[in-house]
Amino acid sequence: MEIMYWSDIACPFCYIGANRMKQALAEVGIADETPMEFLAYELDPEAPKTSSEKGEKALGQRARAIEDMARGDGLAINLSQVKHVSTMDAHRLIKLAKDKYGQAAANRLVNDFYKLYFVKGAEIADHDVLKEAAAAAGLDPAAVEAVLNSDAYEQEVRNDEAAAMQSGVSGVPFFVINGKYAINGAQPKELFVSALRQVLAMEGANDD
Repeated sequence: MEIMYWSDIACPFCYIGANRMKQALAEVGIADETPMEFLAYELDPEAPKTSSEKGEKALGQRARAIEDMARGDGLAINLSQVKHVSTMDAHRLIKLAKDKYGQAAANRLVNDFYKLYFVKGAEIADHDVLKEAAAAAGLDPAAVEAVLNSDAYEQEVRNDEAAAMQSGVSGVPFFVINGKYAINGAQPKELFVSALRQVLAMEGANDD
């Protein structure tokens, strides 16, 4: 089985949804042989490179509900500290990780970026923040520096976003299983489990 999903580092529902899909894969027993491929999607392509926000923000009812949803899944999200900045450079480093080190390295970087953005309140567009995370994930510092000081992998990010538009994706997370079965949003884990089992049953029947 193959799973691709469009996502943005700045999307709390993407963080929650990806975590639920991982839990579902584990419950179905196919996590080890089913890598999840992260596809780039910028919720706000015009977001600034630096944040002017200082300290914690007051949270509304919707934000508190998102935090409660995350906590219910064992994720720590602190939306009051989130810095709204561009995620393009983070997406480009994820592309570098996959290109040079494979899907597992890219997935680790994705998860680390989520934590930086939603847990630590880091500016995910800050090059020092990105370089430290990339080094911790095992990426070569010189390669990371070269990417950040150029437009490398920007076209690959744009290609993902163009593919999303062509596929009718208007919100994220958006999961595609085996290139043809779509699930939109941070659905309950039980729905992901059911969908995975249905696909396994249908694909198995097609192989007979």
